[in-house]
Amino acid sequence: MKQLQQTTAGCAAFLLVLCAELVTGLVSAQEAAQLFEASQTLMGTQVRILAYADDRERFDEATRAAFDRIAELDSILSDYRSDSEVMRLCATAPHSEPVAVSDDLFDVLRLSQQISEASGGAFDVTVGNLSRLWRRARRQRTRPPAELLEAARATVDYRQIELDEQNRRVKLTRPGVRIDFGGIAKGYAAEQALRVMERHGLKSALIDAGGDLVIGEPPPGEPGWKVAIAALERDQLPTERFHAAHCAIATSGDLWQYIQIDGRRYSHLLDPRTGWGVEGPRSATVVARNGAVADALATAVSVLPPEQGLRLAEQFHAVMLYMYRDGDKVRSVRSPGFPLLPETR
Repeated sequence: MKQLQQTTAGCAAFLLVLCAELVTGLVSAQEAAQLFEASQTLMGTQVRILAYADDRERFDEATRAAFDRIAELDSILSDYRSDSEVMRLCATAPHSEPVAVSDDLFDVLRLSQQISEASGGAFDVTVGNLSRLWRRARRQRTRPPAELLEAARATVDYRQIELDEQNRRVKLTRPGVRIDFGGIAKGYAAEQALRVMERHGLKSALIDAGGDLVIGEPPPGEPGWKVAIAALERDQLPTERFHAAHCAIATSGDLWQYIQIDGRRYSHLLDPRTGWGVEGPRSATVVARNGAVADALATAVSVLPPEQGLRLAEQFHAVMLYMYRDGDKVRSVRSPGFPLLPETR
């Protein structure tokens, strides 16, 4: 008898920002700074912005601009919106000639291609048809039909995206491709939002896009923002706590979204090479200089064996922590010096 279970909770943060302890301990030069917070639901998740400012009006002005920037990126990168730029690009495939696209779309595609190549296809944004198939499977609590799974897999291949670097144009060479930026868009958007905050003069800021963190300068008088990494199970305390500044942190795993089939637990994170969700429980946390890099690497590392994930993180000057269950034990593999980046040790 097939046993099927599915989590009902939505996507939630694996990374917890511990803010309560940051309100005190300000140094004299910055005594006027206060911690403010704002949030909106964007890109299918809750986006929180925390920053120190000398008054609420200045904070509100900066966060309005930051949220507007994220909303703009949603209209470019979303695979849930048929009118987004990337979905309009897919709808016109295959292309006989490269197509002009926005700078944001080109930049995200270029980084996606770099990480796809480096990971041997463990990260692949052309996974969209598989993603949609597995979303339906989780709602219906059943495995995808074999014929549909095979048809979706046939549309997955990052090499069908050809980039014209000189003219910043894109060509999709096969019909039926569906691009899914779910493993990179939030990190990219959080990075862009932090840049907006900094342009408004609020450099001690943190963007939390559904658990993807991009962090600027530390809070006044503190070595960094206090961050905790969630455990593999929901009823367990965080496994790691540390201060972070001038970096991006992303965690991918199956804490909140998975399906159990015949006693095996499959994550919502898909291996593009097989078409199946990776087996868990497991999680991968990556610390990098850039939000999009951290987000995409966390996705790729979740799919790869830990040793390959370590090598991939090193290629992009990032560090990682990989946790997985082995029988009744939780084991971990980490980069030397985690969570410190190589150049800061």
